[in-house]
Amino acid sequence: MFRISQYMRELVEPKPIGPQRNPPGPVVIWNLIRRCNLTCKHCYSISTDTYFPGELSTDQLYTVMDDLKKFRVPVLILSGGEPLMHPDIFDISRRAKEMGFFTALSTNGTLIGPDNIQAISDIGYDYVGISIDGIKETHDEFRQMKGGFDAALNGLRMCRDRGIKVGLRFTMTQDNAEQLPQLLQLMDDEGVDKFYFSHLNYAGRGNKNRETDVFLQTTRWAMELLFEQALADVRANKQTEFVTGNNDADGVYLLQWIQKNHPEQAEHMEARLRQWGGNSSGVNVANIDNLGNVHPDTMWWDYNLGNVKDRPFSEIWMDTSDPIMKGLKAKPRVISGRCGECRYFGICGGNTRVRAMQLTGDAWSEDPACYLTDAEIGIKDTSERDAETNPTGMQNAK
Repeated sequence: MFRISQYMRELVEPKPIGPQRNPPGPVVIWNLIRRCNLTCKHCYSISTDTYFPGELSTDQLYTVMDDLKKFRVPVLILSGGEPLMHPDIFDISRRAKEMGFFTALSTNGTLIGPDNIQAISDIGYDYVGISIDGIKETHDEFRQMKGGFDAALNGLRMCRDRGIKVGLRFTMTQDNAEQLPQLLQLMDDEGVDKFYFSHLNYAGRGNKNRETDVFLQTTRWAMELLFEQALADVRANKQTEFVTGNNDADGVYLLQWIQKNHPEQAEHMEARLRQWGGNSSGVNVANIDNLGNVHPDTMWWDYNLGNVKDRPFSEIWMDTSDPIMKGLKAKPRVISGRCGECRYFGICGGNTRVRAMQLTGDAWSEDPACYLTDAEIGIKDTSERDAETNPTGMQNAK
């Protein structure tokens, strides 16, 4: 996750750069259940409204939680499928809060209503993220549910009105990119605290629909829009948060935006961004799926590191006998192609390995969705990629 607003605050009020502080354990995104009332086009877990056998029982979930706490995991993001369809979601959430985890709920929002809003409020979730993929018909088409936009927006409002920190989560593709300004306006109109912008990653249905991934130039436009909005909010003393996920080249592009628009802060901000270090899959971000399989992050569902039914998460996570984990935990990671030659590798960390794996079969090849030009990353005497081509190489995916 790339925290744009954090860096904009640093841009406005720079502070001395101290020693790097690593989190005590990884953030765990936990797919408690695979069942979902929706069948979204870009769902990485390929969820649907049916029973999936073999899922962890609630008692097994509690055993894993005990291990996660001992392993000093600071954050649990409870996800699905649709986590509100888990019969014990509130008992699980209450236990997570009582154990001292920062506890977030990742939901499509459509099941939040008068019958459960009091329970959601009583849990005291530190954050509730609700997915929005566009305005009205666009969202409904992505989520394949007529009335889905209105239902999600109603859920968001109910959370907001109860004083729960709530955010919008948006995955951009060619089919909804033009509505990003409208979604940012929606955020402002509704008094939403956070906007999470996700680049399309090639996992689950997102892999099957990767031909709709945005053109590189569109990504640059979207990022500049987010940069400008985040900076404006910081200057207006608004406590909003803008974050991105699934493309760590965002850090490099922010630096180049700063070099162009705020050159006096470029050196300081580059040092701060290098301290961040980019992609942290397999290090500071982890995923446990509904069956108990452990993955380097949520987009690696086709690669299992082990199962918490067989041995503790804490053992699985530190086991570098697995070649993927060994490579992800290497400092620096050894990555070929443009990533290996990039002068800003120390900021990005080689970006997302899943896209490389899906397109080439090699997890350590360059990330095809880097939207920076060869010249911008210090590579000379190569043929430039076409900014009007999407990362899969297609000239016109529509």
